[in-house]
Amino acid sequence: MKAVSSVFTSLLILLLVFGCSQDKNGGEKTFFLDLGQFTVESLESNIKVVQDGAGRRLILVPRGQSVPEGYEGMEVVRIPVKRVVAYRFFDVAVLKALGSLDTLVAVTIPKKDWYLTEIRDGMDQGRITYIGRPDAIDYERLKRLRPDLVLTWDIAALPMLKSLGIHTVVTTTPVAMCLSTRMKFVEFLAPFLGKEGEAKEFIKRVKRALDDIREKTSSHTLIRPKVMWGDIYEKRVLVEPGNSWIGQLIGLVNSDYLFEDVYGASCIEINLERFLYSGRDADIYFTYRTPATGATSKDALKAINPLISTIRPLQPGGRVYSPRPEFVQEQDRLDEIFTEIAAILHPDLYPGYRLKFFLRLPEHDPPAGDNPDGRRP
Repeated sequence: MKAVSSVFTSLLILLLVFGCSQDKNGGEKTFFLDLGQFTVESLESNIKVVQDGAGRRLILVPRGQSVPEGYEGMEVVRIPVKRVVAYRFFDVAVLKALGSLDTLVAVTIPKKDWYLTEIRDGMDQGRITYIGRPDAIDYERLKRLRPDLVLTWDIAALPMLKSLGIHTVVTTTPVAMCLSTRMKFVEFLAPFLGKEGEAKEFIKRVKRALDDIREKTSSHTLIRPKVMWGDIYEKRVLVEPGNSWIGQLIGLVNSDYLFEDVYGASCIEINLERFLYSGRDADIYFTYRTPATGATSKDALKAINPLISTIRPLQPGGRVYSPRPEFVQEQDRLDEIFTEIAAILHPDLYPGYRLKFFLRLPEHDPPAGDNPDGRRP
């Protein structure tokens, strides 16, 4: 109980103080990541200075206003931006959370990989353009789109985008997003879009869900499921680290995350022995693989990599979950995702809950023509 209380206290502190502080000039400065990569500093007249995930500083100036004295040499982004290019599902989800999908003009993910009808329809109607995978961007097409802003994880693309005169924000960092950052990242992008009010409402909604989850699970101390999240690939073993929002959320809902001591980026590499050792004690396993990439049953996972067959969740009666497209692409429903993870870890506290973001894998692949939905925790 003492360890549990410590986790709760630490996360509550994160949620309460990961907000605003005053800089020496009286301006409001907000940090969104525990290492401080993402910052927003408020100046006068709705002007903001931001720092992105690559440590680059940009000044956001409302259209028609002049750049304040002392900031003339900084890259200037005119706000609100009206034409945005997004590299990641997550960046698109943040736009959706802010009610700003109408600004999206291009993506680097082909139509066949999109589940969201808003994006598929936009591509069919020519409002959203596919400009190529990140390693094969059609820069001529990108330039013709005249975007105000590109949201990317690809630091290597920055010199080319700069040469084209396109403003760019790096939305990832070398360290995985913690729980507070995942909740509050909307407040980093909101100033670009003039949607600060929408960001606050989103955070309130997610925090209400988190408060409800904490209240529901805090006294559930007799059952603490042991959880692992990751996968074995041909040459690599990748997991979610303990500092990630996933690792912290699992700890918050009165469960034990077996990679709590691992620190670093999302999908961080660990050695095979550690993965299999933790798997001996695990009760629940979340795989990165989807049905489209082979996660159709526990037997199918074993066939992909026989080594994984030794972990406890893959034994008869063990629980294994695969992400649905909704989990990957609808992070604007973060409150529902948090609740679903809690329901998976403690199904007795959520009787009758039907899964929306994950699929519970059956022991064996169903016969041809059968389509079990796997919606029970």
